[in-house]
Amino acid sequence: MPCPRRTQISIEDTPYYHCCSRVVRRAFLCGHDSYSGKNYDHRRGWVEALLTKLATVFAIDVAAFAIMSNHLHVVLRIDIDKANNWSDKEVLEQWHKCFKGDALTHKFVQGDLVEAFELPQLKHAIATYRSRLCDISWFMRCLNEPIARQANQEDNCTGRFWEGRFKSQALLDETALLTCMAYVDLNPIRAKMATTVEQSDHTSIQLRIRAAIKGEQPKTLLPFVGNEQQHQDKGIHFSLSDYLSLVNETGRIIRDDKRGSLDEAHPSLLEKMNLSQETWLKLIVEFGHLFHGPVGTLEELTSYCEHLEKRRRHFSKCCQHLKHG
Repeated sequence: MPCPRRTQISIEDTPYYHCCSRVVRRAFLCGHDSYSGKNYDHRRGWVEALLTKLATVFAIDVAAFAIMSNHLHVVLRIDIDKANNWSDKEVLEQWHKCFKGDALTHKFVQGDLVEAFELPQLKHAIATYRSRLCDISWFMRCLNEPIARQANQEDNCTGRFWEGRFKSQALLDETALLTCMAYVDLNPIRAKMATTVEQSDHTSIQLRIRAAIKGEQPKTLLPFVGNEQQHQDKGIHFSLSDYLSLVNETGRIIRDDKRGSLDEAHPSLLEKMNLSQETWLKLIVEFGHLFHGPVGTLEELTSYCEHLEKRRRHFSKCCQHLKHG
């Protein structure tokens, strides 16, 4: 029986989570359907556009994403500080970008007088919305439900478009984060939908490469900040150029189906993660099969389980795959 989502989220241990949603009915509902001859690639554009919008609404950053023919991957970062620092008015303004709200919330946002007897109801609404705006379940709900309605309308049918629940897994350290991001970014190459990362449509790696050509980083994605943690509010503490180079080279090896070895420029990044080239390649190719729950070392998993008051360390065998060296 599936566990409640609250028993899988521990902000005390990590703000990073990998989520995956899959479609039902028949495969390729977001790609080319060889059975009917119809092409639904435009729906991948729907998902990317909505994902971009939600990143500006929620106190949740998108670190990586890949929108495939019959499923999607997103790596998200919960920004609790951002949600807590929003004023009451800002919380309602953010909420109204996705939901209608009610007469009372609109009255407050517009600066009209709120009666004393209305204050408890208003405060409860603000607290509820502040919590939801940093909740992964609400983020995925706001992503999946509109796409399902739009697809059903296009197909002139009713029923489920996505599976009932999305999969989520905690990424307990920066090695787990970067490995998962690369796994997500290289999905199209593993699936033979693209031959290079530059050609991997509807992925975060494509956005990062296009922005990097201009000397920029995508505003809709969580930025790489190198080792300058002390000068940055938030970001991924690795070099963007090192990451792009490593993912590009890893993609070449996967595409050519050769064992090969990574260029000498990459060991510095792998050394920071304390991973060998062989381990890195195995993780990128088999990440989805190796990890069925939280991703991290045994020590990190133990702390995660203690904070969530879990009696058993499920998925502890998976930790062996992140043994460093």
